[in-house]
Amino acid sequence: MRAIVRGPAQPEIHSCRGTETVERGSATRRGRGAPGSALFGALRRHRRSTEVDGPRSAVAGNGNCGFPAQHASGSYRVPGDKSISHRALVLAALADGVSEIVGLAPGADVQSTARCLRALGITIDIEGNTTRVHGRGIAGLRAPTSPLDCGNSGTTMRMLSGVLAGAGIEATLIGDASLSRRPMERVARPLAQMGVQIETTNGHAPIRIRGRATRAITWESAPPSAQVKTCVLLAGLFCDGETHVHESLTTRDHTERLLPQFGVAATGARVRGPAQLHATRIEVPGDFSSAAFLLGAALATNVSGVSVTNVGINPTRTGLLDAFRALGVSFSQGDVSAISGEPTATVRCAPSTLRAANFQSALVARAIDEIPLLAVLCTFANGTSELRGAAELRVKESDRLALVARGLAAMGATVDELPDGLRITGGRALHGTTIDSGGDHRIAMSFAIAGLAAKGETIIDGAEWADISYPGFWTTLGEITRGAVRVDT
Repeated sequence: MRAIVRGPAQPEIHSCRGTETVERGSATRRGRGAPGSALFGALRRHRRSTEVDGPRSAVAGNGNCGFPAQHASGSYRVPGDKSISHRALVLAALADGVSEIVGLAPGADVQSTARCLRALGITIDIEGNTTRVHGRGIAGLRAPTSPLDCGNSGTTMRMLSGVLAGAGIEATLIGDASLSRRPMERVARPLAQMGVQIETTNGHAPIRIRGRATRAITWESAPPSAQVKTCVLLAGLFCDGETHVHESLTTRDHTERLLPQFGVAATGARVRGPAQLHATRIEVPGDFSSAAFLLGAALATNVSGVSVTNVGINPTRTGLLDAFRALGVSFSQGDVSAISGEPTATVRCAPSTLRAANFQSALVARAIDEIPLLAVLCTFANGTSELRGAAELRVKESDRLALVARGLAAMGATVDELPDGLRITGGRALHGTTIDSGGDHRIAMSFAIAGLAAKGETIIDGAEWADISYPGFWTTLGEITRGAVRVDT
C-alpha cells in the first residue's frame, strides 16, 4: 500500500535565532536565540473546530509565503497508548479475576500480545471500547501448544519472556522477519542470571525458554531499555525477594505506575515477590507518540491549530515537548488530569518559526519513538541541529537513523548520518520523492509530515505499516489537511 502526500513548497528561511542544546529536558542557550485487523473495534474520533493561539510561521506551508497553502485544524483523539496497553494486558492476565481495560490500543502490536496471552489460556473479550481480561492469577498460565507468534512486536516478545521465565512455562517465541533481526540477548542475560534456561538464535529470535526464574536480582540495564526493565520486573513478581533494575538514564515508567493499580507495591523499578495481583479497571490515555504526528502536521502546514485531547503526558515519554520548547514551537497543555496513575492533557500546537537546537541522550531517551519526527521538524528550522545518543534507533523495526538520513537527503535536506544520531541543516526547501518505509510505522508516518511541507507529491511505499501503532492514521491526516493525503491499495 502506498500513501500519496501533497504539499506546498517549503520556503527558504532567512532569519536566524541561534542554536539551543537540550540535555535532561532543559535548554541551554547558545548564540542569540533561546497491518492490523478490527480486533479491538472501531476507533471513535470526535472532531470540532479549534483555534489555537500562536505566531504564524515562516516555515512549511505558511499562507503568507506566496504559494498554495494547506490548512489543518481541529480537535482529535488518538488511539490508546500502545506501551500502557501491552502492560495492562499482561498484568491483567496475571491478576486474580476479571479486569476491565478501557481504550486499549487497537494496533497490530497490541493484538500480538493479546494473541499470545490467549495461547497461554487467557480469555479476552472485547465489547465496544472495553476489553475484559479474565486473569488466572500468578500461577494460572497454561503452556502453549505451539510457538508464540509475537508478530512485529518487540515489546510482546521481551515482556512475555519475563512472564514465561517467572512462571516456569516452556515455550518458544517467534516473530516476523523484522522482529527476528532485533537484539534479544539483552533479555536473555538477566533471565539467565535469575536461573532460567534461555536460548536465543545468534542473539535474536526465536527465543526458547525452559525452567523457572528462582533468584531475585539487581540488574544494570545497559543500554537503558524500558522493555528490558519490564521483562526483569515481570520475572521478579514470581521470585522470592526484591528485584531491582537500575538505569543510567530514566526510561518510560508505565510498568511502575501500573503495578500499584493491580495491588503490587513498586518503589521505582523495584518489586518484591512472590506477588499477588488483583483485578482492576484501567483507563488507557491517548498515545503521545501517535499524537506527536498530528501535532507535527500543525508545523508542516498552514493551520489554525491542532489539538489532541486526553493524551498521556507521562514525563518519561514527553521529551518531544522539551524539544518543542528548544525549537521554539508554540504549544500549550490544558485540561490536565490523571487516569489510572498516568497524567493526561489536551495538547495544542500551532505554526511556529523554528530555530535549530541540539538534543542529547537524556532527552532522546524520553523521546525515542519521536526522533524520526523530530529529525523532520529540524529540516524546518534555520541553522544546524544535532541529535545525539540515539544509537538504539539502529536496532528498532529498522535502522531508523539510516532510513531518516536517506529519506531526508532524497527530499533535498542537508543531513549527515552520525554513529549515534543525525546532523541536520534546515531552512532549505524540501521536494517530493518516493520513500520506502522499510516496514517501519514510525518512518512511514514521519515522512508523511515531511511530505506535507515538500513541493509536489511524496509517495510513501509500505504505508500499511502505520497500522502497527495507529490504525486510521492516513484517514485522520487527510482530515487534518483537508484532502492532502490519499492512499492507494
